[in-house]
Parts: sequence; C-alpha cells; structure tokens
Amino acid sequence: MRTTVIGATAAVAVLAGLVTAAVPAASVEKKPAEAASVHGAARISYIESLDDDIRFTVHAEQKPFTRPVLPEVPEGLPTDARGTLKISHTAPGGATGWAEAAVDCLVTSGRTATLTAVVTKSNVEEIGARLGISVQQGRKGEPDRLGFSWGVVNVDPGHVDENGLHVSPRVGTCMAPAPFTTVITGGYKVVHAEIAKSPAQPEAAIRRG
Repeated sequence: MRTTVIGATAAVAVLAGLVTAAVPAASVEKKPAEAASVHGAARISYIESLDDDIRFTVHAEQKPFTRPVLPEVPEGLPTDARGTLKISHTAPGGATGWAEAAVDCLVTSGRTATLTAVVTKSNVEEIGARLGISVQQGRKGEPDRLGFSWGVVNVDPGHVDENGLHVSPRVGTCMAPAPFTTVITGGYKVVHAEIAKSPAQPEAAIRRG
C-alpha cells in the first residue's frame, strides 16, 4: 500500500510538470515591475553646519512619460516622477529656513536614488528653482546618506551677477551630487527599478550643448 501511494504521488508530480511545460510562455501572467521610488524623512549631519538641525522629507515615485518636454520629446522621459520634497534648516539661534518642492524627476541604482524637485513654497529659496537631492539607503548597519545641490557643490567659477556675487548654475532634471552627508535620525527606503525604454529616442532629438 505504501508503494502505491508513493507511485501515485510521483505520477501526479510528473503530470503537473508536463502541464506547466505545455503552457505557452506568452500566456504566463507576469507581475508588473515595481516602480522606482524613495520615501522617508531624516535629520542629517552637514560638515559646514554641525550644530544645525537640517531635515529632508522625501516622497517620490517614478511616473514614466508623464511630463512632455520640448517639441521633440512630446511623450516625456522615462525618469519623469511625482511627489514632494520638504526641507527645513534651523540654526542654533532658532532661525529656520524651509522649502517645499514638487518632484519632477527620479532615477535609481540599487540602494541609491537621485531626484529633482521644483520649489513651490519657501522663505529662503526662489519659487520655481529646481533642487537636486541624492539618497543612499544604508545596509548592514551603515547609516543612510544624502546629498544636495547647494552649499559645497554646483559652482561655476567666474560666473557672477551684476553685483559681483557668485551665481549658481540652474539644476537640470535628475542632476544631484553624490550623497555626501550622513543621516543621524530617521531614514529612507529606496526601491530600484530599471529605466523604461523611450518610445522615441530623445538622445537623438536633443542637441547637447
């Protein structure tokens, strides 16, 4: 009796394998790839302002081909994104600078995300300015890290205004430095997804200056 049961079980297993193999590959339902995203809030330690309370809250998700740009790229780009970026910087004396911005671009690689957002409200930043942020999710006990496109980066030597003051170049979409600061409280979750292929080829349509 025991031999009969084992034989029946083996026959069912073999039959199941044959049925699975017979199903055309095209008919097997594939789970949609998860969209690239980064979410979280954290306070960072910045070498130029070690005593200051600097915080970044990021909620961004990639939404490919949802922001038409230029007549040559009416579909938008595979790195198009939606979401919000909030920043606050409080000095030891209590003065606080803050900004809220709308995310327009996001690209990921492993545990790292680079995004840009356009300022919508602020008491220190120009409305309409684009800010670049990079986030690296730590692993094996390492802290998360964050970088931003002002302070010690985005300098164009010799570029000054009519008063002789330095002028920072405009930040392009998804442009940000490496994550050069360390998160000391809070953290971020990065979900990586490969960039989708463009229906057109913007690299051939856009002239590079």
